[in-house]
Amino acid sequence: MEKLLSILHEIRPDVDFNAEQDLIGDGILDSLDIMEIVAEISDAFDISLSPSDIVPANFHSAAALWAMIEKKRG
Repeated sequence: MEKLLSILHEIRPDVDFNAEQDLIGDGILDSLDIMEIVAEISDAFDISLSPSDIVPANFHSAAALWAMIEKKRG
């Protein structure tokens, strides 16, 4: 999780990813942020994300992102 938080803070240093629970609904992340996050976590965690993984539910919070990463890692 620390690696994920580090990636998120590099992309958006102005956001407290530990506290935010609705990154999409509150308009904190935009489509460019999401695409950058997808690219970074794909490389960092050696996972492949399909379009079906790139849904708002997986990007609501750092915890939701982490759950998706863990699922993809098996």
